[in-house]
Amino acid sequence: MRLDRSEAAGRGPPKPVIQGWVSLPLGVVTLAEKFGGEKVSRAVFEQMVDVVSAALADFSRRHGGDLRGLHMLGTSGTVTTIAGVWLDLPRYDRRRVDGCWLRTHEITAVIDRLMAMTWQDRVDNPCIGMERADLVLAGCAILEAIRRAFPCPRLRVADRGLREGILVKMMRADGVWDDEG
Repeated sequence: MRLDRSEAAGRGPPKPVIQGWVSLPLGVVTLAEKFGGEKVSRAVFEQMVDVVSAALADFSRRHGGDLRGLHMLGTSGTVTTIAGVWLDLPRYDRRRVDGCWLRTHEITAVIDRLMAMTWQDRVDNPCIGMERADLVLAGCAILEAIRRAFPCPRLRVADRGLREGILVKMMRADGVWDDEG
């Protein structure tokens, strides 16, 4: 998506324009089932990245290029888990995670940290838990393939849906919503 600031877009705030989109026939469950989720070596992780990169190749050729000044937006799942781990939260807190910015080296550091963990370490991490311990590395592989195809210096983390975002914006405008909790 880009923001159209041209005269054709009219006056007022810039209008968002979708540049392209793709839906891939794989996800964290598919990858974890194919490659395993408990013990994931660096070689297995790279195989997962390669599978996603191949599925993403045509789209990235069409829509890659000059990404200066751009950032990624990641919603829910893996990116919120990465943010929670990066922030070293004692328990997952969506108010701390939602809107968080992660620089590329921070994402890399968390992926490396997760790769070094045992399955039990991931289970014991309060931002991962039993439900995601066998899926989080597959999610990291998907994110890594996207990062390699579209290298951006930062990623914005979102853990709230569109309707919730609209509601929160309205509540802030009315003075009802307090971001501090």
